[in-house]
Amino acid sequence: MTYRRAVIPALVGGLLITLLLWWAGASEQALQLRGTSSVFDVQTVTELRRWLAPWSYDPPTGSLSDGAAGGDAASTGGAQYSDLYSTALQIRFVAVFVFFVAGALFLVHRIPPTQGRTPATLLAVWAWAPVAATLAVTVSAPWLIVSRGHGSYRFLPQLAGVIASSGPVTVFVGLLTALATVLVARLTAKDAEPQPRRSVPPRAARLAASVGTAVVALSVVILSYQSVAAWIQTSFGGGGLLSEPGDLLRQWLLLGAWTDPATGPLGDWLLYRAADVLMLAVVWWALRLLPGLLTRTTVPAMAVGAVCATVWGLLASQVLHLAIDDTVDVWGPVYLFSKLGTGIPAALTFGVLAGPAALVTLRLAGGRETGESPVKQASEVGQ
Repeated sequence: MTYRRAVIPALVGGLLITLLLWWAGASEQALQLRGTSSVFDVQTVTELRRWLAPWSYDPPTGSLSDGAAGGDAASTGGAQYSDLYSTALQIRFVAVFVFFVAGALFLVHRIPPTQGRTPATLLAVWAWAPVAATLAVTVSAPWLIVSRGHGSYRFLPQLAGVIASSGPVTVFVGLLTALATVLVARLTAKDAEPQPRRSVPPRAARLAASVGTAVVALSVVILSYQSVAAWIQTSFGGGGLLSEPGDLLRQWLLLGAWTDPATGPLGDWLLYRAADVLMLAVVWWALRLLPGLLTRTTVPAMAVGAVCATVWGLLASQVLHLAIDDTVDVWGPVYLFSKLGTGIPAALTFGVLAGPAALVTLRLAGGRETGESPVKQASEVGQ
């Protein structure tokens, strides 16, 4: 699909995800109404407000600085900090629109919803939605931190906390956005020239997927081990504004957390490790199919595709965690989904690394890049 055709569904998706997140943020105020307690219990209301708070123009109580001490100066200072908070939210919504449109445009162009690619396009665009939201939260975080009045104090830990706050709402909003985007893409691709799926040597595809999965496994298996994660948390020093980067590094490097089975029953330990195995299996399978789904296997296409594959592996492992979690009776069903969508920054980091690594392996293993259909390639080999 050409970029001219792909821009329409990308813009539709960008507008929809922005409106849905704005609506979700506006709904956070409704949870403060007196009648809410008769519909939801206190724990559910608290959890829902935490989900929606990153997209709400109404700042949390006590989160903004009150400015100078006393009189008109305090009022003026408070108004300035409130304006900073509003600016942060404006930047956040503009950024989520831009990041989603850029990613969706590229994905619909490289994985058009034709020739059996529609499910892959849907899953890729869905996975890109929380990535775009995370990037938007990251870009707008400095303004949000400064609006609290103590931006120079432990700036990097504050930045890590803001980035981790995008919440599971982006996963649910991303599903609706992906459905609309792919539906519009199907309509715009009706009269387009068909683009058959490329033929990729199975051995080369499996080897490339294995190398890409090994890059992701570096985070899941090695960096996420308790002692290594603790070293990442505490070993990097610094001074002034850039001191204490441990929390931020964990956000962008760790896809999980695990320790030896001595800390709990072996059965439970194996069950939780099954979630890690599921993550790597999903990543491997997605990377195995990715070169054949792309219209061209370029470095940007493999990088973006690998990011989406890593996000889906992460979500699959989190869904398995939901199935084995026994806290629903204590904290309620909403809390069960509270960790859905966490780890997106690390998925972005290692997806960007896994994609080019898989592409280099694919080229070295014999998967050549062509824009031709498998039938034409076969005829050339016969000649």
